[in-house]
Amino acid sequence: MAVRSARRERGSTRVDPRLLIGLALVAGSSLGIWALVEALDGTREVLVAPATLTPGTRVEAASLRVESVRLGALADGYLGPDDLPEGGLVVVRTVQAGELLPAASVADRERADLAVVVVTSSRPLPGEVAPGALVDVWTAAEVERGAFEPPVVLVPGAEVAAVAESDGMMSTGGPTVELLIPREKTAALLEALAAGDAVDLVPATGAVRD
Repeated sequence: MAVRSARRERGSTRVDPRLLIGLALVAGSSLGIWALVEALDGTREVLVAPATLTPGTRVEAASLRVESVRLGALADGYLGPDDLPEGGLVVVRTVQAGELLPAASVADRERADLAVVVVTSSRPLPGEVAPGALVDVWTAAEVERGAFEPPVVLVPGAEVAAVAESDGMMSTGGPTVELLIPREKTAALLEALAAGDAVDLVPATGAVRD
């Protein structure tokens, strides 16, 4: 009986707890490395404006800063170094210094025929008139003091680049708006502004700019 008991003891397997602890540490380390690699794989190189970019500015990859950021599902909304074609793109919406370059803020060179004109609305702006919105520019010529001709649409589908409310208690002007308009409309709008015509901006319902 004693011989059988000794054989059973010699044949049994005992697991050293230190081995289990070591395996757990290795597994934990492997998971940590995997998580780090996944996090690094989730980053993407994007373009950053080194200075404020205003509408009409032509930008190329060499004139912008490149940073690696993690954007997740938002990545498609921003441009990377390989997204700019040879010859660059034209800024159509203001990008502040240090901001990532949104895809919607630039357009191809065909849109270089846009001009930036600053107008002061004669009335408060509707809430939907904000950067990126499309508006129709209505003007009415003053025929005599306080009397105006029927208003007409001078520039349809102008894009709002920026909006600034008038400051100061003594200010008599309305909101100041930067508009992107076709260059062929620039002379007519500047003439209306110089003549003191009333200017109103109305959201361009259903207007779409290519």
